Amino acid sequence: MARETGRPLRADAQRNRDKILSAAVRVFTEQGLDAHLERIAKEAGVGSGTLYRNFPTREILIEAAYRNELAKLCDAAPDLLDTMPPREAMRAWMGRFIDYATAKLGMAEALRALVDTGVNPYAQSHEMMLAALAALLDAGVKAGTIRSDVSATDMFAALTGIALASGKPEQREQAERLLDLTLDGLSTARH
Repeated sequence: MARETGRPLRADAQRNRDKILSAAVRVFTEQGLDAHLERIAKEAGVGSGTLYRNFPTREILIEAAYRNELAKLCDAAPDLLDTMPPREAMRAWMGRFIDYATAKLGMAEALRALVDTGVNPYAQSHEMMLAALAALLDAGVKAGTIRSDVSATDMFAALTGIALASGKPEQREQAERLLDLTLDGLSTARH
């Protein structure tokens, strides 16, 4: 695979890979382990050969799909901070965290099966999310809009609680309200 050799993928190959990963999250979320890889290829708009060339096994695809979702979430923090004020960036990232958690919950069966094979897709998840949250909190503290006494670990616990309580797609309105309450609790205006 090009990614493992250190060579960057061609633009079209990267687009195909991204489409496969997005389709895999959707299909595994909807169908769990019973998902057919051919359906993932079809939803991604690629042939089965392209899917298997990028992801030779179901396990490799599941792990890559999860890690891709994690990377998209964590990589969003600096991009959001570049395009909006820190408080708004934090709120946007919090919404993306719920999107990530919803996908992860939907893929739980597939991820459990992956763990059963001895692969730990979560190996660096916690550290990556804490780093993203720390960057968002630090920017808010520097801007004077977020309290300085809240740690990334505290925010991770709060967001995880919201995701566990309201992480299903049909609970999104409640999750959004809880995210707003949490953001209000971060505000320096009240403290």
